[in-house]
Parts: sequence; C-alpha cells; structure tokens
Amino acid sequence: MILQNDDLMALSTVLVAPTSTSAQHSSFRHVIDVDGTETLVLVEQTFAADKSRLGEHVGHLLHDDLVAVGAALQTVLDLG
Repeated sequence: MILQNDDLMALSTVLVAPTSTSAQHSSFRHVIDVDGTETLVLVEQTFAADKSRLGEHVGHLLHDDLVAVGAALQTVLDLG
C-alpha cells in the first residue's frame, strides 16, 4: 500500500506499507478489503521502494480506512 502524499509522487521512490492476508491481527494493523479478501496493512514494516518494484494498482481506500491507517502510523512512529 502506498502511503505517500500525492504531491511527492514525482520522486523516484514511494513509501510503502506491505499488506498480508495471513499476518496476525494487532492494534496497529488495520484491516482493509482487497477484492473481497481481508487484508492487513503492516504499517510497522513501512519502507521506501523504487516505483519499478510496485505491483498492479488495486484501488483506493475509503476515507475511514485512510484515517485508521494514519492513526496506526501515528502509533507505530510515536507521533501522537
């Protein structure tokens, strides 16, 4: 999942949080629906990746999911 602000998309890299359908649930791993499959966003594993390494575009998150992933990032990065 790309976590980066659209204003920074001109950069050659993007901030990415991997996703998983088999990881264990935790308070900082938000669950999203990807094509009908429960998928966890692993915000604690966020990294910078070259755009050439990205897979297929799957879609956009709903506002509530964006807020929840943002809150999870705040928790993991101790920003709030």
